[in-house]
Parts: sequence; C-alpha cells; structure tokens
Amino acid sequence: MTEWQAAHRFAQIAQRWRALVDRRCAYFIELRKSGRWKFFYDEAQFLALMREAADLAETWSGIAPRPQDGNSEVPAKADGEANPQRSATA
Repeated sequence: MTEWQAAHRFAQIAQRWRALVDRRCAYFIELRKSGRWKFFYDEAQFLALMREAADLAETWSGIAPRPQDGNSEVPAKADGEANPQRSATA
C-alpha cells in the first residue's frame, strides 16, 4: 500500500469515527429536547454524558476536519522552502 493510499484510508476511517460522534451528539440533543433522558439517566449523569459527547465531537473535528468546515489548511512543505504563491513584497 502506498503512502498516499494509507493516508487516504486513515482519513476515511477518521471521518467515520467523526460521523459516529456527531450522531451521538444528535442523539443526546434529541433526548434533551424530548425529555426522554429522564427515563434513562438522572440529571447529573445525563449532563456528564452530554459534556463528554461534546468534548469528543470537538476532538474529532480537529482530527478529521471536513472540507466544508473551512479548515482547509495547506500543510507546510517538509523541506522548509517558501510558499511560491506568496508575493515577494509580502
């Protein structure tokens, strides 16, 4: 497997994990809106789980940013050469 293929596969797997975390957050939000959380958790447990889900969502958004999130950072060149798109006056 080439290096590019491995990186692409990792990116796909990371996106799946992020999607799972996002679905978990949506589930907790739905539980909160509907009031069904009271059947499964006490308030302290539920808030702790919601906080954990939100923290995980934030972590995975950093690990696996989506292109539509606006996090399309251009990686720096490994050999340290300057970006050719920058003007000489900048």
